Amino acid sequence: MTDDVLTRINGPIGHISLNRPKALHALTLEMCHAMSAALTEWEKDDAIAAIIIDHHDGRGFCAGGDIAFLRNSALNDGGTLGRKFFHDEYQLNHQLFTYPKPVVAFMDGVTMGGGVGISQPAKYRVATENTRFAMPETGIGLFPDVGGGWYLSRLGGRLGQFLALTGARLDGAEALWTGLATHYVPHAMLEDIKARIHDHPDRIAGILSEPVGTPPKARIEENAVKIARHFASDSYEDILASLETAIEAGDDWAQKERDTLGTKSPQTCKVALRQLATSLTLDSFAENMAMEYRIASRVLTRPDFAEGVRAVIVDKTHDPKWNPATPEDVTEELLDAIFAPLPAKEEWKPL
Repeated sequence: MTDDVLTRINGPIGHISLNRPKALHALTLEMCHAMSAALTEWEKDDAIAAIIIDHHDGRGFCAGGDIAFLRNSALNDGGTLGRKFFHDEYQLNHQLFTYPKPVVAFMDGVTMGGGVGISQPAKYRVATENTRFAMPETGIGLFPDVGGGWYLSRLGGRLGQFLALTGARLDGAEALWTGLATHYVPHAMLEDIKARIHDHPDRIAGILSEPVGTPPKARIEENAVKIARHFASDSYEDILASLETAIEAGDDWAQKERDTLGTKSPQTCKVALRQLATSLTLDSFAENMAMEYRIASRVLTRPDFAEGVRAVIVDKTHDPKWNPATPEDVTEELLDAIFAPLPAKEEWKPL
């Protein structure tokens, strides 16, 4: 279907390798379709015991989705093709989440946005020293979608809210410490690990656990108490006020995080906080994806997305003019409109 995804059967393993190295394997619509088709075929094949998802060549595991495609849609077709992309990408996310065979995702490199969406549903999520895990969407006027509401809201110590708002990057040890990775394996051992999984697909957990030794210390652990305290509220204004109080007391960490938040879209920071709070009330991942599709359908064509991508990715000026410009200007009425149900025929539903 596309050379950007390599799918093959290797004995009892269905193997998916992302192969778009110049874009750090960012997902296109065709890549999502190719992955979904392979998974559908392999689900019916009793000879296939497990699935491996990795990248074929170059840096990165998967740096996200096709942002240029989405921005082009927002600017030129009213978001029609962008909504199609979100719809089908979310079907892939849900397919992986509900897949009946064990999936092993090797997050060996940049794992952001869409890369989170195809790795977090996996039963086994393997980090390495190369892992750079983040949900940086608020910096371009988007929100942590592809299931981010489900995964981040269920982390302890308000870590999810911190990651969603700041877009902080975690290394492999930090991903393991937070629970976003289930295992940590040095990069040099990956090919041996994959070969052993091929030989013993019934022993994946043991194979991934045996060689690890002691992973490096997770740096984020040192700030866990501060994160839990300052990001405790679901009110964005409360979080900012808490950081500013700490800044007045001379806290350099609080200053750094407050400066980071100052670069983010106020609209999508507030969207993310409501998204995570709402996700915790939902009973199923499918309900979460339906909620995220409603948000994506609206946020895609709001001013902040095209402007954020322009400033951060296209022009690289890093000077976005957010609209609304301040947290106070992002009203509850605007948030209600972003989260409101879609017309029945437009709602997202799992296939």
